[in-house]
Amino acid sequence: MSYPVTLIPGDGTGPEITDAVVTALEATGVKFDWKIENAGTDVYEEQGTPLPEAVIESIRDTKVGIKGPITTPVGTGFRSVNVALRKELDLFACVRPCKSYKGVRSRYESIDLIVVRENHEDLYAGIEFERNSEDGRELRAWMADHKHKIRDDAGISIKPISVYGTQRIVQFAFDYARKLGRKKVTSVHKANIMKYTDGLWLEVSREVAAKNTDIEFEDRIVDNMCMQLVQKPDLYDVIVLPNLYGDIISDLCAGLVGGLGVAPGANIGSDIGLFEATHGSAPKYKGMNKVNPMAMMLSGVMMLHHLGESGAARRLEHAIAAVILEGKHVTYDMKARRDDPTAVGTSQVGEAVAERLRRG
Repeated sequence: MSYPVTLIPGDGTGPEITDAVVTALEATGVKFDWKIENAGTDVYEEQGTPLPEAVIESIRDTKVGIKGPITTPVGTGFRSVNVALRKELDLFACVRPCKSYKGVRSRYESIDLIVVRENHEDLYAGIEFERNSEDGRELRAWMADHKHKIRDDAGISIKPISVYGTQRIVQFAFDYARKLGRKKVTSVHKANIMKYTDGLWLEVSREVAAKNTDIEFEDRIVDNMCMQLVQKPDLYDVIVLPNLYGDIISDLCAGLVGGLGVAPGANIGSDIGLFEATHGSAPKYKGMNKVNPMAMMLSGVMMLHHLGESGAARRLEHAIAAVILEGKHVTYDMKARRDDPTAVGTSQVGEAVAERLRRG
């Protein structure tokens, strides 16, 4: 059997990372029918859009995709391709495992956390009013009438949290925990201050938890959660969060296990899964065969599980872990010194993992 999978190489260092990941995935023996579609800055220059409709239609058709990193301009230019894909395909759950691997430099050991982030709502919904805009002036006037004085030169973002969006992401977290044999779900919020948004999130989280009593439930205020994760991460298991907190906390958790070089991710909807590394495209290293491909490889592990190829997924993860532990065929960021001359390139990591798989 051959699995049709949409393959998006990305931009910056994305294509070279993707090549290494394809090398490793194909070495598992699983057959893929790659549907290659391009998105990102290069496509934007050619077609006037960073996300052609053909990309979206391909993922809708295959139901499974894996993508290399794509640049998101800061402050200017097009909005995030990643966000657009999540919205267009209703990929409401962002799943980011953070797991320790022996040989990765970190202050912590034995970390095994899963961050589940709601993808559509919260401040990342993109409902914004530019300073001095007509709509912004009307909103400020309305707020002043309700005793919320906002400066005239302020930009404004709105934070929507719905019952529906919260119900389905928290239920997803419980279902995902149950599927993986996890024992606890922690819901994160700032309900002590934002009572009508985060307060609603907490209320609905508790309602969903009451229907999933086979799994332990607790909640934490987001600032306290950051401290707890640094002090005693072993107390946590599956963590479910609104969009903005999820983005921040997932990077914190990646830091616990050694950084974004080993931080995989997936965006999942009711019938589609799109898998990607957590990190960005590092365009300054484009074409240098330098960047660590292991985060995207580990996203490939998640994709194999999603496809029902859990045996292949475990073999690929074991091969990646073995290469990390040996420490010979790893990129500069995984060496004790970043200027270590024995560091290898992106493609060499792919070949090393593939060779481990071929040897069994």
